[in-house]
Amino acid sequence: MQLVRGLQNLRPQHRGCVATIGNFDGVHRGHRAILARLRERAAELGLPSCVVIFEPQPREFFDPHTAPARLLRLRDKLDLLRAEGVDRVLCLAFNQRLRSLSAAEFVNQVLVDGLGVRHLEVGDDFRFGCDRLGDFAFLQQSGAEHGFTVEAAHTVEIEGLRVSSTKVRKALAHADFELAERLLGRPFTIRGTVLHGQKLARQLGTPTANVQLKRRRVPLTGVYLVSANIDGVNWPGVANIGVRPTVQGDGNAHLEVHLLDFAGDLYGRRLTVAFHHKLRDEQRFASLEALKSAINADVAAARAHWQGQLQTKSLK
Repeated sequence: MQLVRGLQNLRPQHRGCVATIGNFDGVHRGHRAILARLRERAAELGLPSCVVIFEPQPREFFDPHTAPARLLRLRDKLDLLRAEGVDRVLCLAFNQRLRSLSAAEFVNQVLVDGLGVRHLEVGDDFRFGCDRLGDFAFLQQSGAEHGFTVEAAHTVEIEGLRVSSTKVRKALAHADFELAERLLGRPFTIRGTVLHGQKLARQLGTPTANVQLKRRRVPLTGVYLVSANIDGVNWPGVANIGVRPTVQGDGNAHLEVHLLDFAGDLYGRRLTVAFHHKLRDEQRFASLEALKSAINADVAAARAHWQGQLQTKSLK
């Protein structure tokens, strides 16, 4: 899969494609249905498929403090788009210049002059351009003028529930990981590199891997039962994700994972952490001794849970 960053890096060989536009946060089952249709239309027309995304996401540009927490970092989103067979991703910097483009200017500069789009797949509620004045009807009219077709992506529903990134976030906020998995089509995970931290957990007797988040906000907060994939092996564990209110920190969210019975150096390794069950909310403790007791209780609960899972599997 080819990544093109910005209109300025488009070349003549990039013209002529089947495209779709969106944030694709989560690359959930609704997104995957759009991508499947994109592949079909690209194959029919003998053209490459292209996904147009924005960085930052538009709501993060307009109000970064209230924008929804991301389900995926850009790197992970690109990995999932690659796995879905996308040929090319055009990543546009969402800045004041792009935000100021009218709907007509966006069509002309991005779709026509930039990509030479032959067919476009978008949701029928898609809005774009300055003040979001462009809509599906405008795209159809523009397509008729410039020689490209436009098709509305069908809504995907599961058990009567429309699949969306918002629904996934709500499921995660309620610690409904089964629903989140059904909406995503895979377990919810966070990937990141293990960094050196304060090593306070090690002093408290439960060493943790400090997983780099690289995001302003996270869709989860609290203490969870997790598993981490290391070299193809899933290690059970317990994780805290939050601002660590008991110790003086930087105010940013951190993900700290304790893997049961794991011995080894994880610094610099990239972990994929899957979330399975919420144990409790993050809370501030009156002392480090009280924090240590709570951590020990969390680890004991995690160990009991995972041992129960092993016993259940052995009985099947």
